[in-house]
Amino acid sequence: MEARDQGTALASPHGRLAAFGHQLIEVHIWLREELAALREDLDSGARPRELRAHCLTFCSALDRHHTGEDGGAFPELAERFPELRPVLDELRRDHRLVDDSLRRLQELVEGESDPVEVRRELDSLAALMETHFVYEENRIVSALNTLDVPDWDRSRPDFLINEEGTP
Repeated sequence: MEARDQGTALASPHGRLAAFGHQLIEVHIWLREELAALREDLDSGARPRELRAHCLTFCSALDRHHTGEDGGAFPELAERFPELRPVLDELRRDHRLVDDSLRRLQELVEGESDPVEVRRELDSLAALMETHFVYEENRIVSALNTLDVPDWDRSRPDFLINEEGTP
């Protein structure tokens, strides 16, 4: 089953996904799509102002996702699954690498740099994100799927929010 199908297969009649790990995959899919759209904007010659706006939206969403994992999901997983602590440490290190790339990307876009430099940074970020997402999905989705965190049902945690704040 495709990741998107897995999440849909677990949907309740009200549209809520039953498993947090599958919701994480859905957010990753959305972030991948947003990065692809940002790359298409650059390739199509989008005006610098439009590119900056799209970049800011994407960078903010990715930062919110990783900050939410570091501050919410990872501590919950570490408490319930101590054997995952080394994996979670590695994922946090990846988050710092992604943050560095996002900073460089924002500086390039704000400075109206050469599109070739912007594309190089986008390609680097895409490779880093893909490696990170695949590792994360392989290592923690099953554990997330077993969690029952009522607060996450009442108020969607930041790491599970995608476009315009919707789960």
